[in-house]
Amino acid sequence: MKLYHHPLSGHSHRARLLLSLLQLDHELELVDLMAGAQKSPAFLALNRFGQVPVLDDAGTVIADSNAILVYLAKKYDAQHRWLPETPVGAAAVERWLSVAAGQIAFGPGAARLITLFGAKLNAAEVIARAHQVLKLIDTELSGRSFILGEVPTIADVSLYSYISSAPEGNVDLSAYHEVNAWLRRIEGLPGFVAFQKSTVGLSD
Repeated sequence: MKLYHHPLSGHSHRARLLLSLLQLDHELELVDLMAGAQKSPAFLALNRFGQVPVLDDAGTVIADSNAILVYLAKKYDAQHRWLPETPVGAAAVERWLSVAAGQIAFGPGAARLITLFGAKLNAAEVIARAHQVLKLIDTELSGRSFILGEVPTIADVSLYSYISSAPEGNVDLSAYHEVNAWLRRIEGLPGFVAFQKSTVGLSD
């Protein structure tokens, strides 16, 4: 199994994190985003959108980080721990995958793009958006260990990377007690692998 990734990509990290939590043997293939390798013909043959991550599982190619999470949970988690099979449980996970692809990507994820890669975005706007969703998540986590309850799911995996790295985008996490406790619980899971840190923003 091979994961095409970049170490500073939160989307890549969430796929790598679940591979590690599931204790699946895999090879990491670096895609040099700075050199434009994601736009090469060879990579575009794997993912026409030219984005990491991409998973190649013995010839089965899955693009998109949340799609990879669903694929891995469906194929390799026989206990259905990471993706519940019940309609209500599956819907609850999908809700948070959408949040990860929406408010998280365009909030703390976007704020980090400004400091780390010089993205031409409105910093005040994306930081405000980040705090808006973080307040909601902090409330959601009140009285529970993980986003859906007492057991982690791929919903937690999808949210973790860009929330944990939010300070790199000048998004202060200090006011979010529940979020910080949740981050520590994720980091304490067997098989946890850290997201590469950068000394930018509030992390500097």
